[in-house]
Amino acid sequence: MTLSIRTHIELIAAVFSGILIAFAWWISSNGDTPLSITLFVLAFLIGGYAKAKEGILETVKNRTLNVEILMILAAVGASAIGYWTEGAVLIFIFALSGALETYTMNKSKREISALMELQPEEAWLMADSGDLIRTAVSDLQVGQKILVKPGERVPIDGLLLEGTTSIDEAAITGESIPVTKTSGQEVFAGTVNLDGTIKVEMTKSTSDSLFQKIIQMVQSAESEKSPSQQFIERFESTYVKIVLAAVALMMVLPHFAFEWDWNTTIYRAMVLLVVASPCALVASIMPATLAAISNGARNGILFKGGVHIEQIGHITTLAVDKTGTLTKGTPVVTHFSVRSGLSEEAALSKIASIESGSNHPLAHAILAFANEKQIPIDSTLHVKDIPGFGLEAMMQGELIQVGKADLVGAERALQFNNGIAVTWANEGNTILYAADDQGIFAAAALKDEIREETHVTIQQLKELGIEVVMLTGDNEQTATVIGNEAGVSSVIANCLPASKVDEIKKLLGTNKKVAMVGDGINDAPALATANVGIAMGQGTDVALETADLVLMKNDLSKIVYSIKLSRKMNRIIKQNVFFSIAVILVLIASNFMQVINLPLGVIGHEGSTILVILNGLRMLKNN
Repeated sequence: MTLSIRTHIELIAAVFSGILIAFAWWISSNGDTPLSITLFVLAFLIGGYAKAKEGILETVKNRTLNVEILMILAAVGASAIGYWTEGAVLIFIFALSGALETYTMNKSKREISALMELQPEEAWLMADSGDLIRTAVSDLQVGQKILVKPGERVPIDGLLLEGTTSIDEAAITGESIPVTKTSGQEVFAGTVNLDGTIKVEMTKSTSDSLFQKIIQMVQSAESEKSPSQQFIERFESTYVKIVLAAVALMMVLPHFAFEWDWNTTIYRAMVLLVVASPCALVASIMPATLAAISNGARNGILFKGGVHIEQIGHITTLAVDKTGTLTKGTPVVTHFSVRSGLSEEAALSKIASIESGSNHPLAHAILAFANEKQIPIDSTLHVKDIPGFGLEAMMQGELIQVGKADLVGAERALQFNNGIAVTWANEGNTILYAADDQGIFAAAALKDEIREETHVTIQQLKELGIEVVMLTGDNEQTATVIGNEAGVSSVIANCLPASKVDEIKKLLGTNKKVAMVGDGINDAPALATANVGIAMGQGTDVALETADLVLMKNDLSKIVYSIKLSRKMNRIIKQNVFFSIAVILVLIASNFMQVINLPLGVIGHEGSTILVILNGLRMLKNN
């Protein structure tokens, strides 16, 4: 039975038990009857089965008592002295709360399978005879050579032996601009070969590849319990032991110490068991949490569990990825310059016509720029791809080249239009050059621009007392420029996935509460390591699955809303916990002084539960 099906069955069972209780209460309005008692017992069995089973199994497994056991004993104790309705209501409230909590906290575990899907299962093995053999990646051995064709994912970690190409390493580094790879350079499993056919020698076993290490880091981070969770488990066990010990003493001590008769002693012990039941304590947290989660969903924020919405309000540092998080994730043309005597329209038409035959992200940016200016494009050209450098084609009997500085002449590129490209590069741009028989005739600057809301959001985070640190796979120059534009507190560049995890652990090691926001596969380990992982809604599947909350509309400002929502919820929970504990203490004292009876005890107990629920539902209102 899957977790999803089990969760629905628990909820249906809780609701059905509530219906039975209402019907039994109506029948017993003039006194208990065999039919009403039968219905109450059915309600006990149907509504309490799941929590009773969970409590018993956990008690046996962990050798410690829990709240589930206490609730069952309280309900049975109330029924044992003739208060069937009160006992059944306790079961219903606890069962319903448990089912809703299980349903809400049902976090998907598909992130590992999502990661695995991105690594090819087969590769082209180059046999000693020179033949290409389609081979399972798991059967490859270190030292063997494989062929990777354009458009294919690299299946292994290895050394590039032959060929030049552009590699999309977004899956590993998060870098939006493909990286040129030549002989002698390292390539990683899970990255995409964009241009040329390459030969790669396997240098690491499949289990030791960087991609597999990402998977292992996600698994390791998710298996570690948070300090809050550990505290809750310890508190639960201690609470149950104290209550049961108090009830046991109550069943004996007053008879000898205060000369109560045995009927009074046992009756007061049962009242204590009921009024000390943690219904109000449970309701102090869950309704407020569910309301906050509903509020977040209504505002485009998907929380994957109550613990995460609680923790984000405590963060002191926000670590952010650059590409697709602070920035839009796709390059755009920021500057365009042509040599004297040539019109921008004519130059752009030549460049866009050649780029129309490429799937490179920079080509898409050039085409978008040309379309915006309504520049005519000739898409019938025969374009030659020069892997790792750019493109070239014959236009009206003239060879036109579009690409990197090395393609058109690095020295000429530096001197073009008084060295304007140097200025652009210092601003964090990637430079694309175009040359004809007379030399360079145009240069375009392309950049992954920051989102419109980025600067304002970071300022608001700082006002909330939160430090913002940018972690990126970009080079130092580009990272610094983007970091300054966004207004982040500090920048850490050249980050591989392991580096991001190390940086997160360093922050955690200084007793800071850290949240990480990202959108790529490379961000998954860091998302899982941080106290709270935040994913952009349009990010990769694995980032969405690993994260603790998702910004469905890719709106960074929702992080600020999430923090404010969390802090409000935490205040309400503290109010509820203080109030519910105070009521329990008052009821316990009143019971010991024989001021209240069981019905009043149940009324006081359930009344406090209703009040904390209503207080928690205030979270449904927008901030």
